[in-house]
Amino acid sequence: MTLPADMLRHQVQVEPYLGPGPAGPLYGDQVTYPGYVEDKRQLVRSATGDEVVSETTVYLDPGAVIPPESRVTLPSGRRSAVITAATREGPPDPAMDHLEVTLT
Repeated sequence: MTLPADMLRHQVQVEPYLGPGPAGPLYGDQVTYPGYVEDKRQLVRSATGDEVVSETTVYLDPGAVIPPESRVTLPSGRRSAVITAATREGPPDPAMDHLEVTLT
């Protein structure tokens, strides 16, 4: 299932993190996803367990593939890095299943 269409009013561009390269991080081709962008400062734990301040949370359909450290360009033009990405189930309505992505 996916999020309701009226929630998917923003577009984000994602360059998935592929890993380290000889000259720095490597990223895949840019993919555009519809989603919902919420600017909200919060303290989150990174994939390594460090506490990090997230400035933005993006809600996407659960099929999106966005590894930590990916680059995300928001509708405002601001570019951020992915701290975490987690699939969330939306009980009681499976139509609310989504991917929750926290950004720097």
